[in-house]
Amino acid sequence: MCLAVPVCVTEVLENDAAKVRVGEGETFLTVSTMLLEKAPKVGDYMIVHAGFALRVLEEKEADEALNLLKEVAQTGQVVEF
Repeated sequence: MCLAVPVCVTEVLENDAAKVRVGEGETFLTVSTMLLEKAPKVGDYMIVHAGFALRVLEEKEADEALNLLKEVAQTGQVVEF
């Protein structure tokens, strides 16, 4: 199973890329933004899968998704859709 993760843009790089922070931790990734309609700005939230930003999120939506992921990780429960 693959999972798309909400991230926050910390730096916009050249060549359709951005440095992003995962959650509140110290995990930073460089991701491609080539699939987005317009370039993200520092502080934007995006959903990322397999190294590609898929779309920009509202901060509230990103927070909700991160909280759900934390809850699942803490309980160890498998969620079925």
